[in-house]
Amino acid sequence: MEDKKSSFVALSHNVSNLVYHFVCPAKYRREVFSEAVDRSLKEICLGIELRYDYIRFLEIGADMDHVHFLIQSTPTHSPSEIIQKVKSITARQIFLEHPEVKKWLWGGQFWTDGYFVATVGKNTNEEVIRNYVKNQGKQDSDTSEYQQLHLRGM
Repeated sequence: MEDKKSSFVALSHNVSNLVYHFVCPAKYRREVFSEAVDRSLKEICLGIELRYDYIRFLEIGADMDHVHFLIQSTPTHSPSEIIQKVKSITARQIFLEHPEVKKWLWGGQFWTDGYFVATVGKNTNEEVIRNYVKNQGKQDSDTSEYQQLHLRGM
């Protein structure tokens, strides 16, 4: 996979930079990601990217029994919609291209039902955003008439 960097996505009504880190285990945590399966997975993902303009793979890394995907998308598509599409297409294609994998995974499923997802910040982190939000409405002087609402007793 070529080294890609996320960039802002400009649509007609918004500009965004949404990057998700997904982790998807193989069913039963079976070690199915051989070199050949890993290579096929990456090729399949490039095909998904060409077919669906809202899915852009920035990185893909397999570790024997699970895969990490770094995917950029748009705000019009939820993380669950994105990963459902990725898991569905990759499972079907891997079973077609590597029938031996189907023998290792009884029940006809390639992926576990669940997954991990987290958002990834490009130029900042949670603490910077937390402080920015917390200080909204405050003025530079201590005599400000504005009062800041603090969540959870902060």
